[in-house]
Amino acid sequence: MSVDLVGFLGVVLVAYVVPGPDFLVVVRSATEHPAKGRAAALGAQTGLCVHMLAAAVGLSLIAARSPAVYDTIKLLGAAYLVYLGVRAVLAARRAARERAAGREAAGGLDGGADPRTPAEDDPGHGRWRSGFTQGFLTNVLNPKAALFFLSILPQFVDGGGSTSRQIFFLGTLDIVIGVAYWFALVAVAARLRAFLARPKVRHRWELTTGWLFIVIGIGVAAAA
Repeated sequence: MSVDLVGFLGVVLVAYVVPGPDFLVVVRSATEHPAKGRAAALGAQTGLCVHMLAAAVGLSLIAARSPAVYDTIKLLGAAYLVYLGVRAVLAARRAARERAAGREAAGGLDGGADPRTPAEDDPGHGRWRSGFTQGFLTNVLNPKAALFFLSILPQFVDGGGSTSRQIFFLGTLDIVIGVAYWFALVAVAARLRAFLARPKVRHRWELTTGWLFIVIGIGVAAAA
């Protein structure tokens, strides 16, 4: 088996560095709790595994050639991103109202930074499951990920060998690189937790990331 590893690695690294929906999910999860960030990263890569296996057996080709299937996947992915965004925005506004009510009850005094983050109030298992589910659905419902394995990845395959085997090899390499990249990103993003624990900063972060999810989701739905 002979593949263009140098060219493939260059494309993969660029694809991971350029922020996308999975980037936002992993970073946002990591700032809530490192374990949730790692779970989101593993979920995102598991979603890629689905696309890789589908491409290896030709299912992605069917989806790519069927506009109805492609559009359905695209709209489901867009709807999920908008859902994440709306939930984040509503949570931020609800937390702001609760802080305002708490200040009024305390005579208008601001209690300062709340050291807890929302994820810390959740059980460990629930936190991990939430992060994994968000990462998985974000990538498995992303038709661009399917097209990557279907159209970009085969360009680095040697026509003289087994196409399915080479796609599986390159896809596995892509996923392993992604896990390493996401875990490094989680370690960096987790350091922002103390800063983001401040109520006003957390409020702005929740609103910003929430609206980013909504904008990205709308962009995905509107894309031709």
